[in-house]
Amino acid sequence: MSGSAARMRAWAGPAILSVGFRPFFLLAGIWAALAMALWLAILAGALALPTAFDPVAWHAHEFLWGYLGAVATGFLLTAVPNWTGRLPITGWGLAGLAGLWLVGRVAVAVSAHLPPLAVALADLAFLLALAGVLLREIIAGRNWHNLMVVALLALLLAGNAAFHWSAAQGGTPASGMGLRLGIAAAVMMIALIGGRIVPSFTRNWLAGTGRAARPAPFGAPDRAALATGAAALAAWVLWPAALATGVLCLLAGVLHALRLSRWAGRHTGTEALVWVLHAGYGFVPLGFLAMGAALMGLGGANGAQHLWMAGGIGVMTLAVMTRASLGHSGRALHAGAGTAAVYLLAIAAVLARALYGWLPEQALLQLSGAAWIAAFGLFSVLYWPVLALPRLARRGPN
Repeated sequence: MSGSAARMRAWAGPAILSVGFRPFFLLAGIWAALAMALWLAILAGALALPTAFDPVAWHAHEFLWGYLGAVATGFLLTAVPNWTGRLPITGWGLAGLAGLWLVGRVAVAVSAHLPPLAVALADLAFLLALAGVLLREIIAGRNWHNLMVVALLALLLAGNAAFHWSAAQGGTPASGMGLRLGIAAAVMMIALIGGRIVPSFTRNWLAGTGRAARPAPFGAPDRAALATGAAALAAWVLWPAALATGVLCLLAGVLHALRLSRWAGRHTGTEALVWVLHAGYGFVPLGFLAMGAALMGLGGANGAQHLWMAGGIGVMTLAVMTRASLGHSGRALHAGAGTAAVYLLAIAAVLARALYGWLPEQALLQLSGAAWIAAFGLFSVLYWPVLALPRLARRGPN
């Protein structure tokens, strides 16, 4: 988009405010590491945050709506101009959105000293503003087929509102419908957007390296996986303990695994920037299968839930953040040793946390937390100059 590029180049302020992915990916990386460090300190009894949320609720909220909210914003503010042909948000408008996100994090952290309504409004304002911006851009650009993304963002917002309501009523929001709705919206967002970018980026890389394999085009298996996944997630939100929900989850897991198998991921092992997309998406069917098994009495739902939250959300967002940061900053689309280490540490964190759901040994939880902090801490250090410094001269297509 020449207009978008011109607007970014015209911005004379800090480079970090030149395009949406820059501030939000950096904030997301730092917050993922810091929030986990705070969580481990809380578990050890070394810290007590002045929050009205119980510790588990704060932990779940800040990763789903804090971390994911930042990543989704960075991705969408960068992608929507390409979808609509309209100019991106840059400069102080972008800084204002980042400020709203920060206000939400502070409000939730000190919510014990604030009225519940004020906390909820401070936190919800960010996603509400983002949804408004995206809706305006999509309508102005007449990009109707991407309204589904705004709908999923609205569900994420509704889940957050329900989470705050449960907390204000003295409930247990970490096991309530609000959290399930937020997770369901996030998983469907990965299924929808991941279903575009994983085969697309894989196809580009395979073609660029001269390999004959290609991902299968979008077709009936994709439609079946998306429809069944949506039905299974809706059932899980509404009837989280029903046997029929478990059956739907198992079916959705099989169909999403079949969908993933059609994207030629087995041919991408030499480039971590590509195979990590397949690994991240792989946690979607794994989460469905594990949740289905848990509802059949085979394992714990908590471990299954973390396959979606830490795995599907955590690993897929790292895959997207690293690729977008490299490509849009003029760097080569190749994962060096440091970036590959980020991926492996994140995957290790997910597997240890999922295993803790079935084998509650404290050492597994500590190992998971340490690997997570290392993954996102390393991401923040490696990608700080990529995100905060001006774009390099173009080295090839993004």
